[in-house]
Amino acid sequence: MELGTFSISLSVKDIAASRAFYEKFGFTVFGGNQEKNWLILKNGGHVIGLFQGMFEKNTLTFNPGWDSNAQKLEEFTDVRELQRQLKAEGVAMAVEADESGAGPAFFMAMDPDGNPILVDQHV
Repeated sequence: MELGTFSISLSVKDIAASRAFYEKFGFTVFGGNQEKNWLILKNGGHVIGLFQGMFEKNTLTFNPGWDSNAQKLEEFTDVRELQRQLKAEGVAMAVEADESGAGPAFFMAMDPDGNPILVDQHV
């Protein structure tokens, strides 16, 4: 099962302070909009998202259809197919993607410890 590129989405209290902190570790802004309280930062192949007021908890995030530079892949497994495969394995969905659609969509599941897993397709 190919889930796409991986990042950790951090729920932060102060996006400016978090940005400054992670920049000390060599991360640089790759995308997002600080005025809208979200940023994507990279350090080599490592990607983190900073989200103020958007998520209750830190979230494991996968993006089907994207490489680590947010470039569209020619071939990938659609988010709705991933959801069907996981549901067939008995994974309960906290939020389901509309399986009748096409293009961008997302679903969310929780691991046994309550950690959110977001599978978020942008293409």
